[in-house]
Amino acid sequence: MLDFHAVTWLCGAVPALHLLAFLAAPETPVFLVKQGKVDEAKSVLAWLLNTSRDDKDVLEAIQKLEKEEEFTRSMEKATWMSLVKDNTTFKAFRISLNVMLSQETCGYLVVLMYAGSIFEQAAESISLKLSPNKQTIVVGVIQLLGSVVASCIVESTGRKWLLAGTSLATGLAMLSLGLWFYLTSMAVWLPGWLPVAAMCICIFANASGYQPVPYVITSELFAFQHRGMVTSFVSSVDALSDFLQTKAYDPLLKLLGIHWVFIIFSMVCFLGTIYTVLWVPETKDRSVEEIYALLEDGRKKEKRKDVEDPKEDTNL
Repeated sequence: MLDFHAVTWLCGAVPALHLLAFLAAPETPVFLVKQGKVDEAKSVLAWLLNTSRDDKDVLEAIQKLEKEEEFTRSMEKATWMSLVKDNTTFKAFRISLNVMLSQETCGYLVVLMYAGSIFEQAAESISLKLSPNKQTIVVGVIQLLGSVVASCIVESTGRKWLLAGTSLATGLAMLSLGLWFYLTSMAVWLPGWLPVAAMCICIFANASGYQPVPYVITSELFAFQHRGMVTSFVSSVDALSDFLQTKAYDPLLKLLGIHWVFIIFSMVCFLGTIYTVLWVPETKDRSVEEIYALLEDGRKKEKRKDVEDPKEDTNL
């Protein structure tokens, strides 16, 4: 095994290589189109897709970026006032914030913190005795598999349904953990592999969609001028949510018990699933203008319903 200093140097080498790789990376096509460097954007996109500049996919993507940039320039200058004043943009902001809050308060951090305890309790009824190092490796492998699956299916399933499916799976896993802890505390025998399986499903579902997809949706919900501002804000809210969740975990654990903590987390996941299905638009292969048209259409339907309801009451 490596000593402490070797592990430290190894961990430091990874971000160093990441930095060097980024220094050699080209600018993004989005930024180049914004700067009016369309030809350079075509070259970069062709390099990323490993194809020629005249490829159909490259030309369609550049045309989409130019259309989005034209739509962005037609909007007001990006300020918090412009974000709140425009109903459609503010609706997109609320969707982004709610999706992010659902992701960060689903209990994923608690599951990672409680993984060692779950493995220990499972070892009492099944022959599964893992050292802390092996437990860390198992969790890391599951996260890696989930990330690989996410990168493979996010384009085929779309953002909305991948997010809804993984939030539902996380909720079911959390509910299973809560029920297992509750029933075992009531002296009901349950197989030890059940919490391990639920924990693995929770970690896998989060890595394969529930954690990464909200960031993708946030970046696709806004034009270039609002994107950085909104992303910075929701990232700050995420960090604050993580802090509050970690601080509130021990008091909730003592007040309610571990089973109710996991059941509450499952309710958050289920609410996130319902919210995603009902209100989150599909952003895959759609420009900001098309997404905002969907959001405006939903608002118009609500207004039409409000207008029709008084007539129905009068007829009654």
